[in-house]
Order: sequence, then structure tokens, then C-alpha cells
Amino acid sequence: MLKVQGIRKTFNPGTPNEVRALRGIDLTIEDGEFVVVIGSNGSGKSTLLNAVAGTFFVDGGKIVLDGRDITQKEDYHRARLIGRVFQDPFRGTAPEMSIAENFALACRRGRRRGLGWALKNDLMRQIEAQVKRLNLGLEERLDNLMGSLSGGQRQSLTLLMATWLKPKLLLLDEHTAALDPKSADLVISLTKEIIREQKLTTLMVTHSMQQATNLGDRLIMMDRGRIVYDFKGSEKMRLRPDDLLGRFDEIRREAQLDETAAEMIERMYV
Repeated sequence: MLKVQGIRKTFNPGTPNEVRALRGIDLTIEDGEFVVVIGSNGSGKSTLLNAVAGTFFVDGGKIVLDGRDITQKEDYHRARLIGRVFQDPFRGTAPEMSIAENFALACRRGRRRGLGWALKNDLMRQIEAQVKRLNLGLEERLDNLMGSLSGGQRQSLTLLMATWLKPKLLLLDEHTAALDPKSADLVISLTKEIIREQKLTTLMVTHSMQQATNLGDRLIMMDRGRIVYDFKGSEKMRLRPDDLLGRFDEIRREAQLDETAAEMIERMYV
């Protein structure tokens, strides 16, 4: 279970570039729950993901994962509990290492690393079995460098590695946004399969309205550092992309009204 309690984050505080990215976020994700997060640029969705991952420390609030307070834990400590797949297919792996060596690193996530013992026959058989499920023929090319693969191949392998040790939380950061449609479909299919098989607690950020409505059992919409909608159960199941676009239009209209009101108040005191 993930509990986020009142977390706040402001970047560049006290400067003209100040951005209040998270404004008191409260969120509980139950064990095995698959939560999708959407929002316009600057809404705070990726900041929320990064706060949970430990990319930076929050200014206030608490983050508890699997009963452990990780608010002040560095990201490498959180790596023992969290698996993550980035938007960029070339992040999260070592391009100058082979596929097998990358998997060996993945099985030591959050621990002292070393490859001398890792690539033994039993582990190689496990890696081959995992990679074979992709039906890409990569199980025959485990000595190939990770950097020689296509984005779709690499992202598929990264997803397998991120879930190798069944993390307490899986973070998916727009993990198909940089892929061509065919590769994106492959990665999404694999994502659904792994999450279902392992019953993984998952937090996924996406820009795709289709993914937002088709994936997960809960959908959160963010705006200006806050959660503005939280759809779950039958309400989530009924959602369609057009419904979400309508909600975005509502948010934009409200924001324009807020700006107009602020300008009127400012004129009154000038």
C-alpha cells in the first residue's frame, strides 16, 4: 500500500520562476491497485511520480510505502521497494552492457552490485525464459548490447527488469510516449499482462486518453498541483476519452475565470 499524505513541493521558491508543483496531495493506493494519472502539462502528475520515487525530497507531508516511511529516504534506498520505467527507452538501462548483464543488475536492485557471480547458468536460464515471453527472438541474443536495440525492444526489456523482483510499487512514467504505435501496443499488452499476473500495485502517468480509459481500475486527474477528479469502480469503467476531454475543458474554463477575477481584483487596488 502507498500512502501519500499532504505532500507539497515548490520549485525555485521566492524567485520569479517559483512553481508550486504539489499543493497538499493526499492519495492512498491499496495493494494490487492500478492507478492511472492524467493531467495537462504542469499539472503535477510527473512531479507526484518523482516525489514518490525519491528524485527529490518534498517540502512537507509524508510518503509511506508498505508500512515504511520513505519520505526522507534517498532514491537508491527506495529502489528496493520500487520498480520504475521511464518515458525515454534509453533511461534505466546500461547501453554498453549486454541484455543478460542488464538483467543481472536488475536482480540486484537496491543492493550492492556486482556481476562476477551473477551470470551463472541458473540465472541465465531464468533470464532466457523471461525474455522469450516477448516473442521478439531476443532470448537468442542475450549477449547483444542493450544500446543496439530498438526503442520498443528496449522498453519491453526494461519493463521485465523493473518487475523482476516483484516491487512493492511499480511506477510507469509515460512509458510508451516515445514509441511508435506498434511498439507502444506491445509494451501496453505486456504491461497489462505483468500487472495482472503479479497483482502489482501500480502508479502510471500518461498523456493518452485511450490508455487512461482502457487501463487500470482507478483514474486520477490532476491540475495545478492538486487532484481534481478521482474515478474508480463503475464510474471509471464507464469513462470514455470524450468524457475526459470534457473534464479538461471544464478545468480550462475555470482557470480562465480565476485569472479574470484575479486581474479585476488587481485593477481595483492599482
